[in-house]
Amino acid sequence: MKLLLGSAGKWHGMNILSDPESGKPQSSSSALVITPVVGGRFVRLDYTWQYKGTPQEGLLLVGFNRKAEEFSGHWIDTWHMGDKVMACSGRNSPDGTIALRGAYAAPPGPDWGWRIEITPDEQASLQLIMFNIWPDGKREELAVEAKYRRAAG
Repeated sequence: MKLLLGSAGKWHGMNILSDPESGKPQSSSSALVITPVVGGRFVRLDYTWQYKGTPQEGLLLVGFNRKAEEFSGHWIDTWHMGDKVMACSGRNSPDGTIALRGAYAAPPGPDWGWRIEITPDEQASLQLIMFNIWPDGKREELAVEAKYRRAAG
């Protein structure tokens, strides 16, 4: 959590969506603001991007339960989640990557999994990568890859 807290501030970069309609990657500029909230107990990530010229936005609230040594996340956005919140949980790896996992309904079939990876480097860069996880849990597909650099000033 220290790396994520140390990443507070404004970031700019590129968002690449694996477009389910065209099957091709769709790139757009993206902005990210990382803000410690509730006395630094949580970190809020607000980001913007575009899909076919239409502005999109998302928010990820991340917390860390020290007793359980587990991260929690609540993710909302305009393009993927609509008016629902995805609750996620996960752990971090030795390189500082926080991997959160949740699920979403895909009627009439079974639920699909979703994984969000946040890899902060407070001095230089930050990656936000999202994966669709097939209902069988054995296959994953890249959904979103966003790479950021700290904004000047």
